[in-house]
Amino acid sequence: MSIYPSRELLPRRASFRPGEPIGIEVRGKVAPGIARVFHLGDPVAEVDWQSGDVELPALPEGGYGVELGDLGTAIDVAADSRSRLRYGFVASYAPDKDLAGVTDTVRRLHLNAVQFYDWAYRHADLMGGGEEYRDALDQPIALSTVRALAKAVQAAGSRALGYAAVYAAGPKEWDRWKHRALLTASGVPYALGDFLYILDPAAPDWLEHFTADLVNSTASIGFDGYHLDQYGYPKRASRSDGVAIDVGASFVTLIKAARDALPDAHLVFNNVNDFPTRRTAATRQDAVYIEPWAPQLTLQALADTATLARAHGGGKPVVLAAYQHVYDKAPAAEADRATALTMAALYSHGGTQLLAGEADRLLCDPYYVRNHVIEPSTAALLKRWYDFLVAHDELLMPPELTDVTNAYAGPYNGDLDVSFSGAELSETAGAGKVWRRIVAATDGRLVIHLINLVGQPDTLWDAPRTAPADPGTATLRYRRPGTAVPRVMVADPDGAGRLVEVPSRLDGDYLVAELPALAVWQVVVVGT
Repeated sequence: MSIYPSRELLPRRASFRPGEPIGIEVRGKVAPGIARVFHLGDPVAEVDWQSGDVELPALPEGGYGVELGDLGTAIDVAADSRSRLRYGFVASYAPDKDLAGVTDTVRRLHLNAVQFYDWAYRHADLMGGGEEYRDALDQPIALSTVRALAKAVQAAGSRALGYAAVYAAGPKEWDRWKHRALLTASGVPYALGDFLYILDPAAPDWLEHFTADLVNSTASIGFDGYHLDQYGYPKRASRSDGVAIDVGASFVTLIKAARDALPDAHLVFNNVNDFPTRRTAATRQDAVYIEPWAPQLTLQALADTATLARAHGGGKPVVLAAYQHVYDKAPAAEADRATALTMAALYSHGGTQLLAGEADRLLCDPYYVRNHVIEPSTAALLKRWYDFLVAHDELLMPPELTDVTNAYAGPYNGDLDVSFSGAELSETAGAGKVWRRIVAATDGRLVIHLINLVGQPDTLWDAPRTAPADPGTATLRYRRPGTAVPRVMVADPDGAGRLVEVPSRLDGDYLVAELPALAVWQVVVVGT
């Protein structure tokens, strides 16, 4: 039995360009009706649908929600699809692989890039296995499947990024590269278990080999770019020839070499546990991607990491590979709540999460082959929240958004805040409180993020979560800067899924509104 509903709307592409006709597949038995398109809660188009695809007119750049009866989806229209990264994965390439489930995931969750994890023959010899082989961990690979997957992902409006470790060689390749080994203080090569040995990624002979491998793989497979991986260590080490190596500087050199070899490729470098983000974020790659581990264990740690990454990246999209190990140790309902809070923390701070992929999988381990088969509840959660992310992109992701919590909230400022009858507010993620953040958009709108941590014993992001408790009645107060009466609109990914205007009243210089009940996360917009 499928984890997905028999009736749903699926955009034909993960992302459309401005001026491009937009098609949405209507899957299952759906009664004819009016398909309505919303932009930040306001209706902008409607189509009388009878059968076949919903065909929408070309739309300006932005995120949109689409509703047909009780079904919904979202549409991303982007002139530069690299300005955002909604990242997914594939990790299996057997000769008989069914591609349809993968492309459905790409379309359903609007994934505009897909990491092809461990597709290669060996880490230091990407294309050396012929057309069919077993990879370094004995998984079956057919390059015909890899090529077909790449084409299918691209046809679905996404990009195919091949995985490539930037400084690793296996035992069979090590003799060729051990003269470039990075050594511990006791003279032993750094390694990942007994599986891979680590070398200087900026060694000239390695760079020549590695970039040639990328160029050849691009020509053979048709990749759009590469996910450049490392393991987070060492930071500094001695090379076999006695040269002291600053590994962060070597990564910068390697990224430059990859860009020079593939000037049009989409490159994503992995900053493991935030190393060395401050140096690589400004390089000529296309995202700030971070794989968080201890001590980045709390929701606040994720938020802080995303915020710093945005500052370092100069406008690049920010993605965290926050693996939800919780699915291996808790029921789906408790794990789903953890995932919802993780997404809320990241989305509200301008970052996204590498999480979903394949036809029905979720990442719960850094070795992507050990993934988790999702249950229907998780599939529904991901669809709601990814739709919400796309439809509200302009309130969440632009690099120009500015945190103004300290300037607006609290009794000293008295400009904009929300109070709850049964819970305290906190500017940081606090157990038992409502986590509140206020962001200013460039058009003058103010966006309030409310994340419900009431009833939670701690703020760990990768731990089973209880059902959110009721924080009580929520009242918004906004000091009007003039005589205009702005709208107050509220959106909830687990509610209507789009912005809905709520009633307000005037109280002297203030606008006052009662907000709907808070579940996990609300986005409140004050403005025209």
